[in-house]
Amino acid sequence: MRASIPGRLRLAQPVPMPRLSADMREGGIVPNMKPVELTDGNFTSEIAQGLTLVDFWAPWCGPCRIIAPVIEELAGQYEGRVKVAKVNVDDNPATSGQFRVMSIPTMILFKDGQPVEGMVGAQPKRAFESVLDKHLGVAVN
Repeated sequence: MRASIPGRLRLAQPVPMPRLSADMREGGIVPNMKPVELTDGNFTSEIAQGLTLVDFWAPWCGPCRIIAPVIEELAGQYEGRVKVAKVNVDDNPATSGQFRVMSIPTMILFKDGQPVEGMVGAQPKRAFESVLDKHLGVAVN
């Protein structure tokens, strides 16, 4: 048993620290935002204007859970320029079928309601940034 110092808090277990994204470790603060939840009912109207990055996912999908924090970071990082959204493929089979989503996670970037680029599988954040920056007209190094 650990000796305790009077007047000091003694912890029985380590306190978990939040994981920092690469942007936060490098000094930049990227707020996490919740992506918009899309359904078969609201999908068409939500992607109709501008750029929308849609994450097709399922709660049981391990790679989907791994990239979920990255998707939230992208929602904050691109707020006001790109709408970031999610479609649960189990709950919304019509939309998933319409875009022939066979593997998850699948990310599809839409411009004014039309698919312009897609990515399948868990990707690093930089891969998503490159696609978004390309379609925003930002110079990509």
